[in-house]
Amino acid sequence: MEGDWKKINKKNRRKSAKEEQQQSSGRRSDKNNQDYSNVSNQSETTIVRKQVDPETMKYFTEIANAIEGNEIDYEERSVICGNALEEAEGKELELATDYIISHTLQSLLQGCDVQHVCGFLQSCAKEFTLIATDRSGSHVVETAFRSLMMHIQDEETYKVVEETLGKICEVIAVKPVDMMCNPHGSHVLRSLLCICKGVPLDSSEEFHKSTNTLAERLNTKAGQFGVNELPQAQHGFPDLLKFLAKEMLKHGRRDIATLQVDQYGSLVLQTALKLLVGEDQELMHIIPLLLGCKEENNREGNLIESTPVHHIVNLLKDNAFSHLMEVILEVAPDTLYDEIFTRIFRNSLFKISSDHCGSFVIQALVSSARCQGQMDLIWEELGGHFKELFENGKSGVIASLLAASQRLHKHEQKCCQALAGAVCSTNESPSCIVPRILFLESYFWSEDKTNWNWSERGKMNVLGCLMLQAVFKYPSEFIQSYVTSLLSMEADHVLETAKNAGGGRVIESFLCSGVSTKQKRKLIAKLRGRFGELSMHPSGSYTVEKCFSASSASLKETIVSELLAIRTQLSKTKQGPYLSRKLDIDGFAARPDQWRSRQESKENAYKDFYDTFGSSKVDSSKVESSKGKRFRAEPSSGPAPPKGVKQMRKEVDEFLASSSTPSSGISFPGIETSMAKLGFSGSKRRDRLEPEGSKKLAKVTMDDDTVKSKKKEKRRKGKADES
Repeated sequence: MEGDWKKINKKNRRKSAKEEQQQSSGRRSDKNNQDYSNVSNQSETTIVRKQVDPETMKYFTEIANAIEGNEIDYEERSVICGNALEEAEGKELELATDYIISHTLQSLLQGCDVQHVCGFLQSCAKEFTLIATDRSGSHVVETAFRSLMMHIQDEETYKVVEETLGKICEVIAVKPVDMMCNPHGSHVLRSLLCICKGVPLDSSEEFHKSTNTLAERLNTKAGQFGVNELPQAQHGFPDLLKFLAKEMLKHGRRDIATLQVDQYGSLVLQTALKLLVGEDQELMHIIPLLLGCKEENNREGNLIESTPVHHIVNLLKDNAFSHLMEVILEVAPDTLYDEIFTRIFRNSLFKISSDHCGSFVIQALVSSARCQGQMDLIWEELGGHFKELFENGKSGVIASLLAASQRLHKHEQKCCQALAGAVCSTNESPSCIVPRILFLESYFWSEDKTNWNWSERGKMNVLGCLMLQAVFKYPSEFIQSYVTSLLSMEADHVLETAKNAGGGRVIESFLCSGVSTKQKRKLIAKLRGRFGELSMHPSGSYTVEKCFSASSASLKETIVSELLAIRTQLSKTKQGPYLSRKLDIDGFAARPDQWRSRQESKENAYKDFYDTFGSSKVDSSKVESSKGKRFRAEPSSGPAPPKGVKQMRKEVDEFLASSSTPSSGISFPGIETSMAKLGFSGSKRRDRLEPEGSKKLAKVTMDDDTVKSKKKEKRRKGKADES
């Protein structure tokens, strides 16, 4: 087969030249020709598009028919694809931009080895920009990149891939603006940046999803400022990434004003910034240039001192630039963020947040705050405007402020009071707080807010639910008005909230909060008789699980009994089998007494663990007893238990699930290993787990006792001898 394909030559391809020329002219897309001519007009040298000659068209048609069949094996296919790409040498521009042949080229690039892929890219490097900015050519280039990604970890081919990408980067860097501002070229350039970083080529698309951005901004974990976490990076080409990012701005600095407001150029710059997270030196150089700072001032260390602030504030109203500014705030090193905050945004936060695009920038600014001093400045400007922000539809700003306040532990109580005050006046009952936040839009859009009532057909507001989740993570002494409001809700309204995806998370957040066990169980009791109905909802099953964990022994038995009544229907749902195993419904049905004993053993084990490894300030009032049974002591609002808590609880659950006859002297194999990972040594006694070093102390004490007893024995013998 290989010999036959090598014999295909130009003489054979000339036989039906006129016929193929007529067919090929009909196949080509007029729109493709127009796209190419537009790109050609942008280049410095006018390039007249060449038609693919008929014999070449026939050759690639035959190749396409051959590789589409199933009669050739992998190795033979690789040889055919490699030979075909060699035939394309010198004609890459015409072939890649042809609507028909471009699809054949993609198949060839997927089927050949990495050497031929690199050869193809190096051969078309001089005309790479023209190919990448074409509708068809861009797909060919991205297919080649995907083929390279499959070999990026191969040490034998690493050098040739690096050399190939380096040549392409050099070509792009000379004149980057045309490619950055082209819809097809922008996508290719973002893929090239991703391959240089060593992350999947689709990562750039994930960067710009608004749902991910919102979730990251409301993440209250310390040290996370809203930057999307990169996928697991392979062994990329970090030097090429830095080179390409720097050179694009170096050669495109005259067109910075265009790139700032261009939709596709902004996307390229956003991708480059996110991929450079952690490279502070590069970011300190790039970000001031993106803000319009002159490079000579940047070199002198003035950073953005010379930047026209008024101009930047006006640019924030532009959609493309506002997105770019959001990323700048998220990735900027601490010193640069502080200067941008002070120089550009200070004393303008509320004004900027009143604009549609500007409000998202303020969300990024607040979510990226690095210290309590910055939080003080933010609170001064926004703390008194919660109601106006709600009325203007800028709930995201308030949500970001709540999350930042909790993360930085600053103005937490004031935030809680301001949020409650925005939806409930001083002469109204606090019972309306939670319902109005759940239905935030419905409440603020109503004409008569005083007489607003729970809407049976209303839609719960996503941001309202997120804000309540954040509120219930605050210390319990700051959120009592919210607790009162939630506990005063009617049972039907609690059930409706639990059935809603966002509302259910609010209830779960409350059950995991630092409020007292008594208050948690009061809310759970409102769902009595509804657990079976709730468990049939995909999101409601998680709420049922949280209710079970926070319940007393009698409430747990109630929950399991209600689920047992619908066991058949529950088993047919996606979440049913998991919930049945978690609550051990089958065990309860078969042996209720043993099920109760297992639950008691679990609670005892949890309590012992929290007593030893939990917060040093355990609220003793939360340790309740009923009929001789002990319940889990929940940590107060102090420091969280160590990271190994989940793993140890899992081991306790697994061992108890496998134990048919629990006993009071039960032990848990595997826990001591987890203890050691946490820095503690295992204790053989179930009811006490001692820190590492206690064994040494016990040994020393025992040795002292032994020495003392020996001395006493010698004294007795001495007295006996004397007598």
